[in-house]
Amino acid sequence: MTSRPAAGGGRWVEVAPARTARWVAGFTDRHGPPVAGVRAYGLLMSAPDGTTAELHLPPGAPPVVNLAGFVATVTAPRRIGLLLVRKGAMAMGIAEGERLSVHKVDTHYVQGRTAAGGWSQQRFARRRDNQTRAALADAADLAVRLLLPEAGRLDALVAGGDRRAVDSVLADSRLAPLAARRADRLLDVPEPRYAVLVAAVAAARAVHILVRDPVPDAAS
Repeated sequence: MTSRPAAGGGRWVEVAPARTARWVAGFTDRHGPPVAGVRAYGLLMSAPDGTTAELHLPPGAPPVVNLAGFVATVTAPRRIGLLLVRKGAMAMGIAEGERLSVHKVDTHYVQGRTAAGGWSQQRFARRRDNQTRAALADAADLAVRLLLPEAGRLDALVAGGDRRAVDSVLADSRLAPLAARRADRLLDVPEPRYAVLVAAVAAARAVHILVRDPVPDAAS
């Protein structure tokens, strides 16, 4: 489980699906029996002491109507496509539940930035842009071969890495069926490698919970 501050107050907690029931039980022990209400993102738990917890369904999970249904849904295996792109590196695969059943990792040389000025800087910049475009085109070709044939069987596509690079890959018209499965979640990953792709399976399946403490009474 990980935790980080949330913009606007509160904190985001990421919980593995198998630990969701235990987390809800702990929330109940600390704050009292919550009331759960259905929201577009999943469920909102409101505790007697004023603490709230937004339980966000992970990518590919269907809507739920109560806490028991939420726990059952997030722990059920789903088929998720993964597309990680950053600079000249790419990693993609298909996760069946917690298992990465299909995968491919590739790298392309993309020149780093240069401190040179004038014509040299412009020449290096053009070369770097050409290398980047070639790398993204190859990533799109790989996605066509590896992920596109399975698009109709995916519960969701979860992307990670550089958003602009991912957007560029999925802008390929051939990948429209895959882009239609893309989840809102964007994984923050380092340069894609096999180990990064394996870790992305857990990150894609994690339950995101936004916890907010009660607002102090100004009169007290």
